[in-house]
Amino acid sequence: MIKILDDKNTLKKEENISSEEKKELIVKDERTLSQKQLDNLKIFKPNVKKLVGTKVVGKIELPIRIDRKKKSKTSDKNRKNNNSQRKRKRIVYNKNKPININRERKEAGKRDKTKDEQKKDNRRNFNKVKDTKTKDTKTKNTRVVNDTKTKDQKKTNLPQTHNKKPQSRISLRGGSNIRPQNQRNVAKRWQNKKFLPKPEIVQEDVNKQIRETLAKLTTGKKTKTSKYKTSKREFARKKREKEIEKREKEKRILKVTEFISVNEFASMMSIGIDKIIASCMNLGLFVSINQRLDSDTLTLIAEEFGYKVELVSLELQENLGLKKDKEEDLIARAPIVTVMGHVDHGKTSLLDYVRNTNVIAGEAGGITQHIGAYNVTMDDGRKITFLDTPGHKAFTAMRARGAKVTDVVIIVVSADDGVMPRTVEAINHAKAAGVPIVFAINKIDKPGANPEKIKEELAKMDMLVEDWGGKYQSQEISAKFGKNIDELLEKVIFEADLLNLKSNPKRLGYGSVLESSLDKGRGYVTTLLVENGNINIGDVILAGPYTGRIKAMYNERNQKVKKAGPSTPVLVLGLNGAPSAGDNFNIMKVEREAKEIANKREQLQREQNRRTQKHITLDEIGRRIAIGDFKELNLIVKGDVDGSIEALADSLIKKSTEKIQVNVIHKAVGQISESDVMLATASNAIIIGFQVRISQGARKIAEKENIDYRLYSIIYDAVKDLEDAMLGMLKVEHKEVVIATLEIRETFKISKVGTIAGCLVKDGKIARNSEIRLIRDGIVVYTGSLGSLKRFKDDVKEVQKGYECGLNIENFNDVKNGDIVEAFEKVEIKNTSL
Repeated sequence: MIKILDDKNTLKKEENISSEEKKELIVKDERTLSQKQLDNLKIFKPNVKKLVGTKVVGKIELPIRIDRKKKSKTSDKNRKNNNSQRKRKRIVYNKNKPININRERKEAGKRDKTKDEQKKDNRRNFNKVKDTKTKDTKTKNTRVVNDTKTKDQKKTNLPQTHNKKPQSRISLRGGSNIRPQNQRNVAKRWQNKKFLPKPEIVQEDVNKQIRETLAKLTTGKKTKTSKYKTSKREFARKKREKEIEKREKEKRILKVTEFISVNEFASMMSIGIDKIIASCMNLGLFVSINQRLDSDTLTLIAEEFGYKVELVSLELQENLGLKKDKEEDLIARAPIVTVMGHVDHGKTSLLDYVRNTNVIAGEAGGITQHIGAYNVTMDDGRKITFLDTPGHKAFTAMRARGAKVTDVVIIVVSADDGVMPRTVEAINHAKAAGVPIVFAINKIDKPGANPEKIKEELAKMDMLVEDWGGKYQSQEISAKFGKNIDELLEKVIFEADLLNLKSNPKRLGYGSVLESSLDKGRGYVTTLLVENGNINIGDVILAGPYTGRIKAMYNERNQKVKKAGPSTPVLVLGLNGAPSAGDNFNIMKVEREAKEIANKREQLQREQNRRTQKHITLDEIGRRIAIGDFKELNLIVKGDVDGSIEALADSLIKKSTEKIQVNVIHKAVGQISESDVMLATASNAIIIGFQVRISQGARKIAEKENIDYRLYSIIYDAVKDLEDAMLGMLKVEHKEVVIATLEIRETFKISKVGTIAGCLVKDGKIARNSEIRLIRDGIVVYTGSLGSLKRFKDDVKEVQKGYECGLNIENFNDVKNGDIVEAFEKVEIKNTSL
């Protein structure tokens, strides 16, 4: 019955409920149903007791404090009330009724606070006052309370007992709030405090105080550490000053190569080009932007703008990367030994015995024509590289270069001849190069040999040998019979061991050029001496003003090699020109960089040659003509190697006299060509060939234009003929006249006879008794006489132009297809050209 009544009551209630309230009830019912369903789910059954209170899966609802909710509601109300109540109150001033500001503030503070806050403040103030009271009772005798209070203190109603109502914070100065319990002490401090004006800061007083403090710091006794620190600071300061001065000086020094352009010079000084040109005009020089200036002009212009000029070599400016080698990369290398001495004292004989080859037979007149390099292996496996230098006076520059690249020098002196001028010169070259010297006293097998006389002559030159108590080693030898050669080589190796010669085979190779020539079939051929590193086929090489890739390499026995190490002489193909003997060569990584350096060097060399070339002036010609008959002799020099050409040209130029001026207008490597003859025609010059021949086309032009050309194989003859011609003593001479030219088409080898050459007579007529010379690629290979001359199987006396023949050269079999055979005869003719 009770349930039925409840249901009826609920129905009545539902009728009275609005639609919105119905919706809220439906949502509540759904929530309760979902909560019951979740409670019925059996997710897990723990063994522990169930927690008391309402539970939700995954969430624990903590009981909520009712007072906190009430507090939040009241706090919201209080916040609203405070916003409305916290306003400044305007106090009306009345003269009759004075206003107590402190009291008004207290009342305002009371009104601002709620009842709950006032209760808390009263409770807090009561406890604090109680604490202060207990403290006062403990310290009765120590504390004295003044009954006499000032007016200000009486006005400030300080709280003294807990019976009085607690007061809010009181503002005494500037609006800062002070709690009532601290008011007594603050009031005392405020009363006793004196308000003084801030003193003005005077700069003189400040400076005086600074001086006094500094004086106090400096007057004290210095300790050792302080003295050390001050000296260290002073030293560092002086060092910095010196570095700054050095940098300033370096900025004013221009490191330049000779013949730099006006534009480059202006950019180095950061000065306008117009100023440089104006300075040149003041010196009387009219220059353009790209024109190059010599060293004197550079120095004068630089001094005008406050700079100094320091000339550097081209190799130094290029900085080819010749860095120091690491100790672990260095290995021992073979010594380079140069043999020097006077003419015909036995230098080549000594090398001939050491190499066990017959070199002397190929030397014209017994004189070594150019530097030769040979690599020799000793009995113990050690290697020595020998350089053979000419002994003639004309080859001074070649001997100087030989001494420059060597490690040890052997000076050969003939025991029957004594110390000669070239011997003295060789000693001076070795001393200048700073290399050890070993004296070889040769030809002791001759009857008139006197080695002690040689030692005495050396002693007069301050060159004491060890036998005479000196430091120079000497050895008496006979190069012809090989006597004491081994002892000489032992002394050379001993001197080399003292030098501790080492090289780095892992680096890029560099060294010196010994000689260079032009080969018709192979191009430019250069003999190199590797000083350090390795060179390989395919490497980019830079030598003087020329560059290229190494195409092939040959050793001194004309055998192909792929690699050349330190202290190795090698013949190289691939350069685009013939560098001068003594030039340095370097292996480069980048071909473009090598070409740039080569172009710079070529331009510099061309500029130097143009400026250093001496030309006779009109005034000089007039002066000489007034003195007497003036003559000028122009020469064109062609040779087989660069060193020989240089030596011959220098010798000829030195023969100039007051009446005759000798000019070498052109010198080059290779055979005499048509262009040389045309140059001689234009300049009225004489062509001198040294160990080369004239081409067939050039000969025809020379005969047509009546150009005199002379061919020599010994330098003595060329110099002597020039001297005789200049002195007017050359009246009758023997001249070689070419009577026939043949081309070898085929070769045949016959036992007991030798090599037979099948030839075609291209020009002239060859006779059986004619002397011949064999020419290969424009170079004379052999000069001799015919062994036989045949046409088919018959011996003939002569063969005309256009016919074929077979011939055999006496004592010579190295004949190849394409070689040229010249038949000539010597005739006496009168000289009418000079």
